[in-house]
Amino acid sequence: MNRQELVQLIRDRQSYLCIGLDTDIHKIPKHLLSLPDPIFAFNKAIIDATKDLCVAYKINTAFYECQGIRGWESLQRTVEYIPKEIFTIADAKRGDIGNTSAYYAKTFFETYGFDSVTVAPYMGRDSVEPFLGFSEKWAIVLGLTSNAGSQDFQQQKVGGEFLYEKVMRTTASWGTPDNMMFVVGATQASAVADIRKVIPNHFFLVPGVGAQGGSLKEITEKGMNQDVGLLVNASRAVIYAGNDERFAEDARVVAEGYQQEMAGYLLK
Repeated sequence: MNRQELVQLIRDRQSYLCIGLDTDIHKIPKHLLSLPDPIFAFNKAIIDATKDLCVAYKINTAFYECQGIRGWESLQRTVEYIPKEIFTIADAKRGDIGNTSAYYAKTFFETYGFDSVTVAPYMGRDSVEPFLGFSEKWAIVLGLTSNAGSQDFQQQKVGGEFLYEKVMRTTASWGTPDNMMFVVGATQASAVADIRKVIPNHFFLVPGVGAQGGSLKEITEKGMNQDVGLLVNASRAVIYAGNDERFAEDARVVAEGYQQEMAGYLLK
C-alpha cells in the first residue's frame, strides 16, 4: 500500500485506528479452544467485527512464533483474511545486517505479504536499508517506545540531543516519508510535538493507547500532520473487551468508540 492510498483510507473511514492482533492463546474465550485453529478463529471474528472501523491491523509475531509451525500457519491465515484495502503490520522488530536482514524483509513482504514490518535500527543503516527496497512496502523504525525501559538508552542525551532524536533524524535520511514510519509511544506524548518538528512528514505508529493508558487526544493534538500522519494502535483494550461468546461484539463497541473519537478530531 502506498502513502496516497493509506491517507485516502484514513480520510474515507474517518479513522486512524490500528488494531493489534496480539492474540494470546491463554486469553481467548474458552469455547474457541476446541476448534482446529483457535487463534485464527478468534482473529477472524475480531476482523469481521471491526474491519470497517480501522485502517490497519498489527500482528505481533511473538504470539504466533511461540506456537511453532501451527502459530505461523495461524499468522498466514490471518494475514490472508484481512481485507486487501487495510494496511497490515508485522510487528516483528527485526534488526540485523546483510543477507539476514534482506531475508527478514523477504519473509514478511513476499512470503507473508505484509505491507510493513517493525525494525530495530540499533545496528545502523545496513540493518534498515534492506527493508526499503520493496515497492509500496514500509519499514516502521523503533523511535521512542512506550515502555519504562526506554529511559535506559533512548532518553539519554548524546551530543546535546536525546538518543531517540538522533536515531530518528539519522534514520529518516535513509528512506522517505513514502516508505518509512516511526514507532512513537503514546505514553511519551509530552515528547511528540518535538519529535514532529524533527520528522514533520513521516507517519507515526503509536502504541500505548488503551490498556497502557496513553491519551488519544493528546497524541493527536501533538502528532497529527497535514496527512494525519498517525496510526494509533489499540490491542488488548479492543480484542479482550469481552471474554464470552459475544467477545467480537464487545470488541466492536470499543473499536467504534475510538473511531468516533478520531472522527471528531479529523473534523476539526
